[in-house]
Amino acid sequence: MLEKKVYETYVRLLQDELTMATGCTEPIAIAYAGAVLRKTMGEIPEKMDVYCSGNIVKNVLAVTVPNSGGAKGIEAAAYLGAVGGNSERVLDVLGEVSEEDIRRMKQYVAEKRCTKHLAAGVPNLYIRLEGETGENRALVEIQNYHTNIVRIEHNGVVLLDASKHIGKKYEEPDRSLLNVKDILEFANTLELTDVHKTLLTQIQCNKKIAEEGLKNDWGASVGKTISESDDSVKAMAAAYAAAGSDARMNGCPLPVVINSGSGNQGITVSMPLYVYAKFYNIPEEKMLRSLALANLISLHQKRFIGSLSAYCGAVSAATAAACGIAYMLGYEYDVIYGVITNSINTTGGIICDGAKSSCASKIAASVSMALLSLEMSIKNRVFLPGEGLVEESLEKTIESVGRMGREGMKSTDLEILNIMLEK
Repeated sequence: MLEKKVYETYVRLLQDELTMATGCTEPIAIAYAGAVLRKTMGEIPEKMDVYCSGNIVKNVLAVTVPNSGGAKGIEAAAYLGAVGGNSERVLDVLGEVSEEDIRRMKQYVAEKRCTKHLAAGVPNLYIRLEGETGENRALVEIQNYHTNIVRIEHNGVVLLDASKHIGKKYEEPDRSLLNVKDILEFANTLELTDVHKTLLTQIQCNKKIAEEGLKNDWGASVGKTISESDDSVKAMAAAYAAAGSDARMNGCPLPVVINSGSGNQGITVSMPLYVYAKFYNIPEEKMLRSLALANLISLHQKRFIGSLSAYCGAVSAATAAACGIAYMLGYEYDVIYGVITNSINTTGGIICDGAKSSCASKIAASVSMALLSLEMSIKNRVFLPGEGLVEESLEKTIESVGRMGREGMKSTDLEILNIMLEK
């Protein structure tokens, strides 16, 4: 029997994490900060300084800001948020921008009113915007999570300081309560009314952008390429996930429902599961229970990896999707154990070199491996403890692979950033 505290934490994690976002969440987080900055100042800042961690810089350099007229980069994201963003919509902050907003953003960027800076000694996910118009000045700071504003200042007055409990502070759900056995029990006992709308919205939104990516040419059209050569359920699971990323990374303004702060991970955790549910005529209730399990297993892995790192999040999301498919097809803990063990000990370590078109191919590769891991596990073919990072328990394996991504790949992350900034 699942403890009430654990059940309520899992429900809250799904409700909090599975939010709507338009476009890649790193430039969108900058745009969100820009919108909050304007709201704090009461006007558009004439000048802005944007300080970002290396991982934010890496994920903004090559991705198209949605509803921006094709613009890329930190400056475009910051000023589009400040000019036309709606902070109340959070990661859907750019959902209402107008052509005039886009024109004004491009003018501000061309006039070099925004200066970007690489922030040192900060968390992997860090954004600070400082704006001024004459004597009117404000500051907005985000840390650790894309929407986690930890400090707001206006003309020297601190309006919010999370470290000193000044202003409203968001209390994080206790992620240490996540573990695979409890997640499985949660999926079995879940009152679907608690998260039905959240989960169904994730399927509906992410399916729409995946179908857009399959229909039209976005970026390198990875998903479309797969679908043109193979229409098997395994291939289409990878194609749908990749196609959603194709469209999203290249400026498609359709919103997605995210996982672990990432739209790509939200698409990857949900679309393979949707494809299998459709192929096997799975009832909606079973599909949604499977989706709840998949989302939580993805969040569980990311707890150890961290929000942003050199470890590609498509791996954890695809692994979780295959776990959801296993559950949906009637398999229990032993098979899910094998899926996770096989998958993260094969594709774990695919590098994240920023948000861009090739994210879609990394998603396709991760989904394909996760589905192979499922087939292997069904046949009781699972990597053994002592082989590489495989530990005696599943939870320890997840933690060890996460440690490799979080700590072991720090130097990789830094070198990727150095290479990218030299271009």
